Amino acid sequence: MSPRPARYHPALVTLHWLIALLVMLALIAGSLVISDMPNTEPDKIDALRIHAIMGVSIGALMLIRLLVRWRTAHPAPASTGIALADRLAPLAHGALYVLVLLMAASGIALSVQSGLGEALFGTGALPADFHAFTPRLVHGLIADLLIALIVLHVAAALYHALVRRDGLLRRMGFGAR
Repeated sequence: MSPRPARYHPALVTLHWLIALLVMLALIAGSLVISDMPNTEPDKIDALRIHAIMGVSIGALMLIRLLVRWRTAHPAPASTGIALADRLAPLAHGALYVLVLLMAASGIALSVQSGLGEALFGTGALPADFHAFTPRLVHGLIADLLIALIVLHVAAALYHALVRRDGLLRRMGFGAR
């Protein structure tokens, strides 16, 4: 058995940071722009089109990331020095994958149920209110959970960088493995 690498595979690193960027942009657009825009606003179609393309891209990239993760060697689990946190870390990372995939799935379900696809690609109109559809409520709940988990993830990364000073962030960077 070969030793574990010091860093994640470059494809995994690239996917991590690309997905992180797209998720942040999609959450910001959805929470701060699209949700406050009335469905009668002409610019909402363009905003939703971009949001939907980002969402489908995020879902596809996350599936690719899972495949790359399963097929590549990765560093040994890092310790926080706190037993409970060490036990919860794998669950939190798994929850990030699950929530991102559920977010994409609920967005697709909302699109199908509300006829959004037709509106986005020129053959229909937006519904009067997306909140009339259950997938919209699910999409919003998952967004809140995802934001909370991302804040926890960033806080844990900052703990490793600023308190433990253990170089953990180098594992998700480019360089010799």
